[in-house]
Amino acid sequence: MPNRSIQPLIKEITNIRIPNHKEHTLENGIPVYEVSMGTQEILKLEIIFKAGRPYEHQHLVGRATAALIREGTANRKATEIHEMIDFYGGTLNVPVNLDTSNLVLYSLKKHFEKLLKLLSEILTEPIFPQEELDIFRNNAKQRMQVDLSKNDVVAYRTITEKIFSSEHPYGYNSNVKTYDDLSSKELQYHFERNFHAGNCMIVISGKTDESTIELLNNFLGKKIPKKEVVKSNIPEIITTPQKIKLELKDSVQTAIRIGCKLFNRQHPDYKDFYILNTILGGYFGSRLMSEIREEKGYTYNIFSTIDPMHFDGYFYIGTEVGNEFVQPTIASIYTEFEKLKTEYIKEEELKMVRNYLMGFLLNNLDGAFNAAELVKITQVENLSKDFFSDLVQRIQHITPEEIMKLSQKYLHEEKMWEVVVGV
Repeated sequence: MPNRSIQPLIKEITNIRIPNHKEHTLENGIPVYEVSMGTQEILKLEIIFKAGRPYEHQHLVGRATAALIREGTANRKATEIHEMIDFYGGTLNVPVNLDTSNLVLYSLKKHFEKLLKLLSEILTEPIFPQEELDIFRNNAKQRMQVDLSKNDVVAYRTITEKIFSSEHPYGYNSNVKTYDDLSSKELQYHFERNFHAGNCMIVISGKTDESTIELLNNFLGKKIPKKEVVKSNIPEIITTPQKIKLELKDSVQTAIRIGCKLFNRQHPDYKDFYILNTILGGYFGSRLMSEIREEKGYTYNIFSTIDPMHFDGYFYIGTEVGNEFVQPTIASIYTEFEKLKTEYIKEEELKMVRNYLMGFLLNNLDGAFNAAELVKITQVENLSKDFFSDLVQRIQHITPEEIMKLSQKYLHEEKMWEVVVGV
């Protein structure tokens, strides 16, 4: 029996191995990426279409099409579809993404064929019923009305719109008119243009075997037609950073968002900036948390993040503070910028960040479904097969000099949009 009074040794993570995956091609040309792991008789199927905002002909039509694709087919009503999924113990999710429209099916392996047959029907015979669209539209408008009373939501909507502009797929915001302009006809048109084999990839994970791939080919490879791929609609827009103050009545706290346009994962500085962001505000022991939350007590939570999309990306800092702490908090954020630009990070702090990130990545490889997520990111974003292995190497070997140089390149107050929403 182990002696519980003795602390186990702490072992440093020195390497992370990304699981191998198999690649297949269905009859209609859809690529399939298979991550075969685990002992439980469970499968996760993710079908990914490049059908998000960059491929829209009308605002919000991508999101609405994805949300309503499972709400009725030529032969089944929405209630019948949901009851059948529940009967076989499955789960069908349609997560919201800016660039893609994804359908995620979790299924017991013994019922996979039945649920895959239903999914094939959903992807080939959707009808987007008007009554379901009305429900979606009304619910969305009510939810939006509630969200617009929250200063953090208003701040987020404002800074993304300002960074990219309201004419950009990543920048426009929903409003009552964009929902009212949606119609079943427009959803069907978006579906016909974007939900096809030429615009699709599949990631299957769990306890897979040859029969799993054969079923995919029978129900998806032989059913989903192949068409010409629609070109993305990404305008070239340059915006000038400004400081914006918006009033929101009865706000107990003020929301602060500070950020700028950045880049996607393909950019050569992405891996290093990922590490720099972690140091600044990407985990609980970050500098923003230590200085502004713990030392000064201005806020309960503050963070920084990078949000990479397929065609671009952005970086921002977010927090909510008491109205009297707005300016001190903003000043403290820029002070942390200056420290990173002028002072070398100490080895003790850098080691803590390395250990945190290595543990975080290791946790993301725990199990077939998590490993499949990394495979999906690599394939959907057209990254090198060594992307995550190279990221591990940068985490282990980045130097204080490189961190300072990167901070001097990107962390400038005059390049940041500043949005403050409160009283």
